[in-house]
Amino acid sequence: MRTFSSLKNRQVVTEGGRKLGRCHDLRGELTASSLRVTALVVGRQGFLEHFGVGAQASATPARLRDVDTVPWSAVVRIEGDRVVVRDDAAPNAKA
Repeated sequence: MRTFSSLKNRQVVTEGGRKLGRCHDLRGELTASSLRVTALVVGRQGFLEHFGVGAQASATPARLRDVDTVPWSAVVRIEGDRVVVRDDAAPNAKA
């Protein structure tokens, strides 16, 4: 089992080596019995969102899409200080 703190600030990279940024937050879905992780929030926008600046602060669906996220289903492996995701996981994410 992983914890949020074990993923926070890890570099997120594709299998091909493209840097997508650091993991600043997680997105989740609350089910009847648990919280399921659905995405990693990466890059500069994710960093700002973590502090209440940017997309999350104004919380409209369009603004939430402005933040770079990587679907949890795209995570291939977690190794050392980085999270490796599929190459096609986040085409719009910036380092």
